[in-house]
Amino acid sequence: MEQSPPIAQVLSAVGPRLKRLRTARGVTLAALSEATGISKSTLSRLEAGQRRPSLELLLPIAQAHQVPLDELVDAPDVGDPRVRLKPHVANGNIVLPLTRQPNPLQSYKMVLPAIRDTPELCTHEGYEWLYVLSGHLRLVLAEHDLVLDPGEVAEFDTRLPHWFGSTGESPVEMLSVFGRQGERMHVRARPQRMTLSSDG
Repeated sequence: MEQSPPIAQVLSAVGPRLKRLRTARGVTLAALSEATGISKSTLSRLEAGQRRPSLELLLPIAQAHQVPLDELVDAPDVGDPRVRLKPHVANGNIVLPLTRQPNPLQSYKMVLPAIRDTPELCTHEGYEWLYVLSGHLRLVLAEHDLVLDPGEVAEFDTRLPHWFGSTGESPVEMLSVFGRQGERMHVRARPQRMTLSSDG
């Protein structure tokens, strides 16, 4: 885990930050002095790093600039919030795992190429939920042969013979949630073999 910078380093950065904020707002030292009641010389020394910043000095400055106090003092870095996922290719499809922990339900974003349009039915333990983001998804499930448009959803027991891919016109972007032991997205009073729905 990355450690926070030492206090002395944080305090030494306050002066330049105060000057940048003041000049960006077009405020003179005289005007800031009048608004805060802090002398021009103190403000000048504070910005030059010759005066140690204190709460008594920073609070009126923050109030004058109408900014939170942590904008004047560098808040601890919480790290980069972006999740960097690595896609891989499986059976000609681009698969991007979205679930980062070993949960019973695993979610994926998938891109199916237009050339993947020849059904090859398979069966296995589990339950799958599909949501079409773009393109037209062809789903073959037992005796059903369906085309799902963007925004449409299908969920089914994967022990039934099934296959899904493109209609051959264009690639398909989709989300998949899969439970290996038959976990479902929704709790139902009575199980159904297949459900198709639309968010519209």
